Amino acid sequence: MKFDDFDKLMRVYETSHDHVVMPYMYMVARIDGRGFTKLTKEVHQFEAPFDLQFRDMMVETVKHLMDCGFNVLYGYTQSDEISLLIHRDDNTFGRKLRKFNSVLAGEASAKFTLLLGAIGTFDCRVSQIPTAHIVVDYFRWRQQDSHRNALNAHCYWMLRSEGQSATAATQKLSGMSVSDKNELLFSRGINFNDLPNWQKRGTGLYWELYDKEGYNPITEEKVMVQRRRIKVDYDLPMKDNYDVFINRFVMD
Repeated sequence: MKFDDFDKLMRVYETSHDHVVMPYMYMVARIDGRGFTKLTKEVHQFEAPFDLQFRDMMVETVKHLMDCGFNVLYGYTQSDEISLLIHRDDNTFGRKLRKFNSVLAGEASAKFTLLLGAIGTFDCRVSQIPTAHIVVDYFRWRQQDSHRNALNAHCYWMLRSEGQSATAATQKLSGMSVSDKNELLFSRGINFNDLPNWQKRGTGLYWELYDKEGYNPITEEKVMVQRRRIKVDYDLPMKDNYDVFINRFVMD
């Protein structure tokens, strides 16, 4: 069989089940670390419950994803996960889901691995969201998850630092209310509300315009030009104010 005939025959198996995102649907990609609990607590032993170096590596990974060929309006990261709001008119790869999932997971894994100096892998799934309101709800959901995880993590590692085993610390926190967890920390001299906002609310990344001095070779004059860069926001708003904040990007 000639190559062209082989190619035509074999590509059917690759593309017969391709799913394509429908026009005008918002796309949010969630990229999650694979096996990161073991990677960060046992293999590399980052500081618990939060580590600045790990945070910065996740932020650099988000920056890379926002500038690797997709029209990303907003990036968000907390713990070992990343969420990307992709412009609903983005037609990269013909909007094929398998390409979005594979490329974003591959790009995240490659960038994080280079930063870590060891293998770190991610998976990816794309949510197809029909309305701006649900997009806002999505990011509100992930921020609430960040807040819950931060409270649990601080309580858990506080108990571990006092000598309790992993099983005992987990059992003590099981079924404990939010107010009781706050009180647990407060009794040890930690006011959860005073902890850094990036730990409780996650970190946001978005494009901003800034003025930069340039040079006009025709007039031989210095001129001010606008350029675009990624802003990293470690002090995100919360609750209703976060809804308003996210709407800025959904309306683009």
